[in-house]
Amino acid sequence: MDDNAYAGLLVDDAHWAFGEAAHDDPLAGMDLTVPDGIDPVELASYCLVLGDDALVLGHRLSEWCSRAPDLEEDVALANIALDLVGQARLLLARAAAADPALVPDLPEGSPVPAEDALAFFRDAGDFRNATLVELPNGDFAETVCRVLVFATHRLALFERLSDHPDRALRGIAARGVKELTYHRDFAGRWFVVLAGGTEESRRRLEAGLATVWAHRRELGEDPQAEEVLGRVLDAAGVTAPDVRPPAILGGHTPHLTDLLAEMQSVARAHPRGRW
Repeated sequence: MDDNAYAGLLVDDAHWAFGEAAHDDPLAGMDLTVPDGIDPVELASYCLVLGDDALVLGHRLSEWCSRAPDLEEDVALANIALDLVGQARLLLARAAAADPALVPDLPEGSPVPAEDALAFFRDAGDFRNATLVELPNGDFAETVCRVLVFATHRLALFERLSDHPDRALRGIAARGVKELTYHRDFAGRWFVVLAGGTEESRRRLEAGLATVWAHRRELGEDPQAEEVLGRVLDAAGVTAPDVRPPAILGGHTPHLTDLLAEMQSVARAHPRGRW
């Protein structure tokens, strides 16, 4: 009997060093047949948009690790980041399955799964996320506002996508609804608390909301989301800021390039990395 605790690590089963095992399909068990009447390229493009939003915001929120106001919020933001990265993995995998041409070319023999190739081996110009999610973190109040606006819009969207003709996207959305409900409620509670706290907490909240509010239109016109946001603002006694959309709306800021340089550096340096 082999009692070496490390023996299992010596088996060459093609684990990529910077992601899941190459054979571990995140969409295993899902029906990946594209329904009649659905353009696979358009489906893939749509999943890529949703996946990029989740991936980039997940990375931004991970930057709060060990920096939040207290341990409970530190853990909460880390969990929200993990939820979003999980959504990104599923959505990028669905995009790659629907349109394999989206996946970047990698060195022959690379064990990188398709969803990780999309995450780590595309340049900023190929990402399709909203600028809202790529902006640098401000203070805690601004992050609360960003999570509130993003999660409220995304929850309303995922509730509709739970009836999408594509079974895989439908399943991803149904799972995401539970996660996004928590994200929205976490941010909504903190929004009300900060609004009713000190003069300083309210000042920071209103400043953060003004920054975020200008970008929310990137997420689409959604009456359901706007109604929910309106109720939260009313509960907090906060007036929606009168701000214009930024000139960069629909494009990217230099902040995305900086974010990707950090997120992708190790994977790009070792595209054949195994463990």
